[in-house]
Amino acid sequence: MDNPAAWAPRPALVTVGLAGALVALVGAFLYDDRMGDVLFAVAAVVLAALSAHGLLVRPRLAADAAGVRIRTAGGVREFGWQEASAELRSTRRLGRDSTTLEISAGEQLFVFGWLELGADPRDVLDALTALRT
Repeated sequence: MDNPAAWAPRPALVTVGLAGALVALVGAFLYDDRMGDVLFAVAAVVLAALSAHGLLVRPRLAADAAGVRIRTAGGVREFGWQEASAELRSTRRLGRDSTTLEISAGEQLFVFGWLELGADPRDVLDALTALRT
């Protein structure tokens, strides 16, 4: 991909997740209640896993004039513009609006929120549209 635009989770967010995992792990050792230990340990594992995912699948989405490249835990998927389409999906839950970017290619659907992209999905769609033309 020549001069791709790329989006990934913000490094500060990954750092906060790793710090939270460390705090939860320390809490698991310092807490006297057995059930509290289990909850702290589960929180530490979940935060560490999410942070590791944010570190390993960078960039999550990349695009250039040829098409898009999506990095997942299972590997990298590349699609040309003729086979990929992107659109926004807005939902309202619990009184809060949420916008996601959906990229479909064949029978595969990839859904990205602002956490995965590190940017507003609307801005990413604008950049993808500019690259596509």
